[in-house]
Amino acid sequence: MYKLIATDLDGTLLNERKEISDRCREDIIKLKKKGIKVVLATGRPYHGIVPYIKMLDLYDDDNYVIVYNGAVVQSARGNEILFDLPLSLDSYKELYELSKQLGVYIHALTYDRVLTPVMNPYTGVEASINNSPVIEGAVCDVDPSLKIIKVMFVDDPKKLDTIIPQLPDWAKEKYSIVRSADIFLEFLNKNVDKAVGVSVIAEKLGIKMQEIIAVGDAGNDILMIKNAGLGVAMANATEDVKELADYITLTNEEDGVAHVIEKFIL
Repeated sequence: MYKLIATDLDGTLLNERKEISDRCREDIIKLKKKGIKVVLATGRPYHGIVPYIKMLDLYDDDNYVIVYNGAVVQSARGNEILFDLPLSLDSYKELYELSKQLGVYIHALTYDRVLTPVMNPYTGVEASINNSPVIEGAVCDVDPSLKIIKVMFVDDPKKLDTIIPQLPDWAKEKYSIVRSADIFLEFLNKNVDKAVGVSVIAEKLGIKMQEIIAVGDAGNDILMIKNAGLGVAMANATEDVKELADYITLTNEEDGVAHVIEKFIL
């Protein structure tokens, strides 16, 4: 019997209007009543998902969320940190130099804001979906006391397709690099990913990995899906995600997460 389901948000639980359907919401509330844990696992910051946490009736100390693609794991109410593994200001600086070499836009996320040396449409998307303020300024002028959670290369999808093969070996060895969306390429602490976040929560709750379902659609979901007892890809997922999944559900527009809940749990 499955005791926990970890689900990505964008492209997975959320439809293209960034909404949770009534069917998905009602199924998740049913799981809570049955004592089955639901974990939101996202690249977004915590403050960018609080409305969804509350909508799903998960806003309490007994539920947990994975944010920043696993760099932070915390209680759904936000007052307990289980895991916190950020980057450093030096990482932002060296990745900024790399971004200039590759000709892509860059920004960094702290707990409550987005930092960028040059404002651009893609950083605007990040700020908009998470309701985060953007601070534009030189990387060398960033306050050293700020905690950098993750750094992102952001640009046109075709541009990112072009530069990914050009990433130097030192960057691949030093960072956990994930494509979280077609316009977002993320750099995190090497020991960070959503799978680590799920394992932290599983250990906290005494749940085995084979008792977990993980659902996602993009590259930042791959390890979480691969390591779960049942790894599920959305029908709208990228091909690399579909290839390793145990099951392919419906699209996010067709309530694919609800389909998984109803088929394998309810």
